[in-house]
Order: sequence, then C-alpha cells, then structure tokens
Amino acid sequence: MFDLTPERIWILIAGALLILAILFFGRPRKPGQGRRLPRGGEADAASGRVEPTLGEQLEGELAEGVGEAAEEGTQDPLFPSPDPASDELGKRPSDEFDKIVTVYLAARAGEALRGPDIVVAAEKVGLAYGHMGVFHRLIERQPERGPVFSVANIVKPGSFDMAGIQSVETPAIAFFLTLPAPVSAMDAWDAMLPTAERMAELLGGLLLDEQRNALGRQRIGHIREELRAYDRQREAPPLTKPSRW
Repeated sequence: MFDLTPERIWILIAGALLILAILFFGRPRKPGQGRRLPRGGEADAASGRVEPTLGEQLEGELAEGVGEAAEEGTQDPLFPSPDPASDELGKRPSDEFDKIVTVYLAARAGEALRGPDIVVAAEKVGLAYGHMGVFHRLIERQPERGPVFSVANIVKPGSFDMAGIQSVETPAIAFFLTLPAPVSAMDAWDAMLPTAERMAELLGGLLLDEQRNALGRQRIGHIREELRAYDRQREAPPLTKPSRW
C-alpha cells in the first residue's frame, strides 16, 4: 500500500489524466514518427508482463525528479538540468480539486514534437519548468500560489527530462488546468487557450479537445460556458437550512 500523502494524491490525479492521453495517442513507432502504435495488450498478456500504470510511474520515477536523470546522462550545454530549487515551482499548495480541463497539442500525422523545440516554445510563451518535471504558467511575483495551468508530456512518465531533452520526441503534449486555480476558472482558461494556440503555431501542431477531436469554436464555447458556471457556483453563498419555528 502506498502512503497517500497530499502530494502523492495530486500526483496520482495528474497520472490519471495523462494516462487517458497515452491510451489515445500511444508511443511513436520510432524517432521522427508521431503515429500511434497498435495496442500490445495481447502480446503483453502472452508474455506475462504487466505494464505499470502511469500513476505508479509518476509515484516512483517522476517523484525522484530530474536529479536522477542528470546523474545517468550528460548534461546538454544548451538545455542544462535545472537547479533543484525549481522542483518547487508550480507545486499546488493544496491537493483539493473540483475539475480538470485539458487541451492537447498533437504533432501532425507522420511527425513528432521534438524536445528542444518544446523547450524553446515554452520559454517564448512564458512557461516555467518546475515541479514534476513539467512546465507551468505561474502568477508573476507570486509563484507560491501554484500553477494557473501546466503542460506535460503524454509519453510516460509525463515529464520532460532536461538531461536528455535533445533526444525527446512525443506525439503530443497536454495542457491542463486543475480547479480551483490561483485565479478564476475563466481567467485560467483565458491564459491557457492563447498559450496553447501560440505553441501550436510555433511547433506546427494541432489543438485537440479531451476527446481527441479538433478544438473548434463550438467546443471552446462549451468550455467557456462550463467555466462561467463553475465560477458562478463558487461565488454563490452556501445554502442554509430554513429555521424551524
């Protein structure tokens, strides 16, 4: 049994979100390809090998951070491993959450998103590399309030290994905001969507919704309606029971 501290609970929540994306996209066949591999469930069952879940991967591998990867590989002078203090950047102050909103940035057919390009694009749109080895949008001068939204790799274990970033290739990355955020749900969405759109331009990728469909105006409108309702609900005073006379 795992000791489910608040930090591990949140890691498992993020893992559950990302494993859905992994099941949709799979891993690329070989470097340079972003196409999905056929699911190998039958082969795994025949060999008796049990593939660990993404939650378990995050629990073990990702919790160890970038330090272990840096020990195993040489650092690239252009993308060095971050200072260990950055592991706290983007850490949520609480494990409580009500809702998760996700958008995927996928490579075009036959292509892949390359690690160095992702890093450069993330820097251009103002994302910070930090907690859990992923990118975060933080509130300026108030990073301790946690991430407005985050960007993770859909390939297990979900992080971006800066020590080996030159060889990283992935079919897609996931933008996700966990509510409540340090700002209103609408403000968080209005920060995340333009960032995802800009990174899609920089990387030449496509934006998809949580069902892996093209993110069009209609779906964007529905998401905005959901988030407005979420904000209104949180602003409304709690209902009180009528007094008995």
